[in-house]
Amino acid sequence: MRTKSVGKKKINVVTLGCSKNVYDSEVLMSQLKANGKEVVHEDKGDIVVINTCGFIDNAKEESINTILDYVDAKNRGEVEKVFVTGCLSERYKPDLIKEIPDVDQYFGTRDLPILLKHLGADYKHELVGERLTTTPKHYAYLKISEGCDRPCSFCAIPLMRGGHISTPIEKLVLEARKLAKKGTKEIILIAQDLTYYGLDLYKKRALGELLKELVKVEGIEWIRLHYAFPSGFPEDVLDIIREEPKVCNYIDIPLQHINSDLLKSMKRGTTHEKTNALLTKFREKVPDMAVRTTLIVGYPGETEERFQELKDWVREQKFDRLGCFTYSHEENTGAYVLEDDIPQEVKEARVEEIMELQSQISWEKNQEKIGKTFRCIFDRKEGNYFIGRTEYDSPDVDNTVLVSADNTYISIGEFAEVKITSAEEFDLYGELI
Repeated sequence: MRTKSVGKKKINVVTLGCSKNVYDSEVLMSQLKANGKEVVHEDKGDIVVINTCGFIDNAKEESINTILDYVDAKNRGEVEKVFVTGCLSERYKPDLIKEIPDVDQYFGTRDLPILLKHLGADYKHELVGERLTTTPKHYAYLKISEGCDRPCSFCAIPLMRGGHISTPIEKLVLEARKLAKKGTKEIILIAQDLTYYGLDLYKKRALGELLKELVKVEGIEWIRLHYAFPSGFPEDVLDIIREEPKVCNYIDIPLQHINSDLLKSMKRGTTHEKTNALLTKFREKVPDMAVRTTLIVGYPGETEERFQELKDWVREQKFDRLGCFTYSHEENTGAYVLEDDIPQEVKEARVEEIMELQSQISWEKNQEKIGKTFRCIFDRKEGNYFIGRTEYDSPDVDNTVLVSADNTYISIGEFAEVKITSAEEFDLYGELI
């Protein structure tokens, strides 16, 4: 029999899914630590809190398998309690209670105070902006809003995260200052939709105003934009990206498709022509900007002809960074009433075609970088290489810069000037200047 008191039990927080979940786990861990709890991230603990993802089938499967693994560990006596929170739990709580009853409690995406109570902790309002970061200390995610008001037919995020709620500018600036004091040099702005930021609070799109305040934070050297929605994009942001050295020449803007009929069915609020006009504006205003996008293939009604239109467009646009996913037929979404008429093997083959095309584009773009010098931040050392990134690359999803460690030492989390000597599809090799 265990004799530990409740206060001495170690709490293990396990994070699945996207960077928004990473952020939420960090907030949870900070609250627990402030309550005197011993907390670890994805390590051994007496109590396990699983922060789940429920976005698409693969993510749901990973979340369920993780829950089952920890329930088995509980049944073997290796952990005492298993709690589940996050998107999967928000969306499927009744089903999960029925199918996996051995979980001690399920919580939704906005149940943090209730979850803390079950962990023997109180929600501390004075900790707003405090996080126990799980990323390397030199970069951190900054979530500027929660939820989404967009009606995209394929997306279940509003079902799991609710409507859009912006965090006030002054709170975000305070959080950025706290991160900077801990050694953070790069902040990555995340949200379900950056473009919508401020409409609820200030009755206007305020991403530009937020950036103008964040660049004043001493110690922050790079600010990166993730997940901007194309429809209604605030164009003043482009001027700030061009003029402000701290704001990286980089934007992540998920475009999903280019066929106008499919975009209409997806309820994206744009067309082939409008999308191209926006991309042209990006490149005119910020010629040096790297554009990252994500695409969905296999959406209902994506004929071979419409898929070829997408391929031709990718070939023509030559995106700096691109990810591609198969359509997932999600219940209670707008597209669920449509027939999921593209076989899974066709969807997967289309992903391969797009990514093969993008691989060639990326190789060509990287060859152009040979002989040029870039300011890089270094994230880690792997084997015989220090691994860094340019301002055109976000951690975990984009290209890396490799510098041999044979006769060189680079401090992790520091910037260095690197001359590129050779390049592959997704990796650049270089030497310190």
